[in-house]
Amino acid sequence: MAICGARLVPDGAVVLAGTGLPVLACMLAQKLHAPHAKIVYEGGNIDTHNKELPLSVSDPRLMYRASAVADLRESLGELLQGGYIDIGFLGGAQIDRYGNLNSTVIGNYKKPKVRLVGSGGANDIASLAMSTFIITKHEKRKFHKCDYITSPGHLKGGDSRLKAGLRGEGPKFIITDLCIMDFHPKSKKARVVSLHPGVKKKDVLKNMSWRPIMPRKIEETKAPTAKELRILREEVDPKREYLG
Repeated sequence: MAICGARLVPDGAVVLAGTGLPVLACMLAQKLHAPHAKIVYEGGNIDTHNKELPLSVSDPRLMYRASAVADLRESLGELLQGGYIDIGFLGGAQIDRYGNLNSTVIGNYKKPKVRLVGSGGANDIASLAMSTFIITKHEKRKFHKCDYITSPGHLKGGDSRLKAGLRGEGPKFIITDLCIMDFHPKSKKARVVSLHPGVKKKDVLKNMSWRPIMPRKIEETKAPTAKELRILREEVDPKREYLG
C-alpha cells in the first residue's frame, strides 16, 4: 500500500499527511521520483525531509530540514483553507461507494455501538484539499455504508459535491492491500482500476459490503521493484515500526 501510494504522488505536489501509511508513502515518494514534493503535517511542520518516521503529527523529528515549524493555524488554516494542499491522505472505519468516510461512530449516532476517535483534521482535509487519497486495509467492515459521514467524499455521487460547495475534486484514489480504485468521472462511484499481483476480482468483492464498478478488463498492479522495497525497508522504516 505504501509503495502504491508513493507512486501516485507527483513531484512538486504539496501533500498533507498523517502518521502511519501516508508517511511511508510520502517519504518513499521523496526518495524515489518526487524529491520536490512538499510534505505538510497537521501539527504544523511544513516541507519536511525527515530522516526517521514520526510517532505523531507533532513529533519533533518532523522538524528536520523543514521550511517552517508552525502549528495548526498554518497547516489547516493558511495552507489547507488557502487552497495550497494538492493531496490529502485519509483513512476511516467505514468507506462508502462515493468515498465518504466515517471515523465517528458505528451504529446510531445517539446510541452508538462504538464511538470512534472522531474527525480531527480529516473533515477539513476532505472538504478543502484539491484531492484526497484514501489508504486502508481491504476489509468488509470498512467497505460498508457509512453510519455517519465524518469526512465528505463525493456525497451522493454525480455533481452533489460541487453543489454542496465543497472545494477540489474530492477523493481520487482508494489504495488497499488488494487493489487500487478510482472514481467514475460522471457517477463518482468507486471503480477498480488495478488488482495487486495474485488478487482476483472475487477476493475484492467478498471483502466489501457494496459493489464497486468492476470493468471486464482490469490491469495488474505493477509489482514492487527491488529498489522500492530496499528504500522502504532500509531507509524509510528500518526499525519496522509500521512494516512489522
